[in-house]
Amino acid sequence: MASKSRSSYQLSVFPVTVFAHLIVIAVTILVFVWLLHFREGLAFKSHIKPKIFNVHPFLMVVGFVLVVGEAIMAYKTVPAKKEVQKVFHATLHFIALICGILGIYAVFKFHHEVGIQDMYTLHSWLGMSTICLFGLQFLLATFSFLYPGTESSRKTKLAPWHVLFGIIIFFMAILTAETGLVEKFIFISQKRSQEALIMNFTGLLILLFGISVGLTVLLP
Repeated sequence: MASKSRSSYQLSVFPVTVFAHLIVIAVTILVFVWLLHFREGLAFKSHIKPKIFNVHPFLMVVGFVLVVGEAIMAYKTVPAKKEVQKVFHATLHFIALICGILGIYAVFKFHHEVGIQDMYTLHSWLGMSTICLFGLQFLLATFSFLYPGTESSRKTKLAPWHVLFGIIIFFMAILTAETGLVEKFIFISQKRSQEALIMNFTGLLILLFGISVGLTVLLP
C-alpha cells in the first residue's frame, strides 16, 4: 500500500521536457522582441553602439543558456542510441561555447568603443567565471568521454562528476542571466513600461527553464 502511494507521486520526465522546450521558444521570442523592438536591433559593427551591446544578451541567453539546457536534456529528449545522444550533446555544448565567447567579445567591444570600464559588476564576474569553467568542462569531457582511447571504467568513474559540475555551471549561467537582466532593468526610464514587463517575464521563464532542466536530470 505504501509503495502504491509513493508511486502515485512519481513524475514522468516527458511533460517536463515538453514544458522546457516551450519555454525555449517563449524566451527566444521575448528576447527578439525586446532587442529588435525596444533596443534598436543587433549588430557586431554599427555607429549605433547599443546595437553592438545587444549582441551580448542575445548570444548569452539564446545561444548559451538555452542551448546548454537543451544539451543537458539531450539524453532524455533525443530518441537515438547513446552514442548519437552523446555526439548531439557535445555538438550543442560546442555551439554554446562559441556563442558564449562571441557574446563576451561583443560586450567587451561595446565597452571599448564607448569608454566603459570592464569587469566591475557581479554580473561580469559571474559571467566570466561561468564561461571559463564551461570551457574547461568541455575540454575535459572531450578527452574523457569522446576520445577513443579512454577506458570505459574511467568514463564510469568520471560520469557522476561530469554531471554534477555540468549542472553547477548551468545554474551559474542562469544566475548570470538573471543578474544581467536586473542590471539592464535599472537603466529603463519607465519601470512599468512594456519593455520592463518583457524583461521580467524573460527572467521568470529563464528561472523556470533552469528548474525544468534540473528536473530532467533527476527524473527517471
